[in-house]
Amino acid sequence: MGQVELVGPVDEAVGYVLKQAATALRAAMDVALRPLELTVPQYSCLELLGQRSGLSGAELARGTFVTRQSMNLVLQGLQQRGLLTRPTTPDHGKALPTELTAAGRRQLKAASVAVRAVEKQMLTSLSAGAQRRLRADLARCVAALNDNRTPPNSR
Repeated sequence: MGQVELVGPVDEAVGYVLKQAATALRAAMDVALRPLELTVPQYSCLELLGQRSGLSGAELARGTFVTRQSMNLVLQGLQQRGLLTRPTTPDHGKALPTELTAAGRRQLKAASVAVRAVEKQMLTSLSAGAQRRLRADLARCVAALNDNRTPPNSR
């Protein structure tokens, strides 16, 4: 029987440090978005719509890492504020394509500037090359986990 590997000290575990980074990033984004009266999921929704207009609620939920139910609340709140529009009935199928209003585009621009400032602060100690490597390394980590969702010890 093979040697069993344990995680070891949490402060040396990559997953733990990733979670710390994600938590710190989320907290800094919350602070940056608060003056704009936006939450991180609301901002993420606006950003996705700014880049890919017409996404459905389900697509937005997947893209912002929230449940469909949570996304419905996000969309309702943004729609009530006049930041996006959705038809009351779908043109075809069940999906309701969502689009930013002019006010939504203005709010997105301000929020995107605020979030980019947070990201720049987070990356300030990394060179441009180190930032590219970090993005590439993290993308490879995601791919490795997405490519093979079967736990290593059950193969």
